[in-house]
Amino acid sequence: MADHYHDPSDGKLLREMRTLAPADFEGWLGLNNIVKREDGAIPKKYRELIAIAVSCTTQCPYCLDAHTKAAKAAGATRAEVVEAALLAAALRAGAAATHGALALKLFDQA
Repeated sequence: MADHYHDPSDGKLLREMRTLAPADFEGWLGLNNIVKREDGAIPKKYRELIAIAVSCTTQCPYCLDAHTKAAKAAGATRAEVVEAALLAAALRAGAAATHGALALKLFDQA
């Protein structure tokens, strides 16, 4: 047994998940394929950079692994990856601050 929660070999369990819930799994794959589109208005490289930013905010190491590799393959630079991560951090910090304002509002209403 691994001594940490995130292990790259966990991806092998996806095959079992596909067998156990095939329709739901295919639906999830369909969503994931949105990022992989080559014919959208947003170019592939930018789709992958957006996916990196979202992976940073959702804190999914598996998504981060997949989309970082795909972004590199699509021509993204190291600087673009860092900027995507820091944009995500800025938005997450902004959300924390505005939720703080909501907490203050709810406190005052209580």
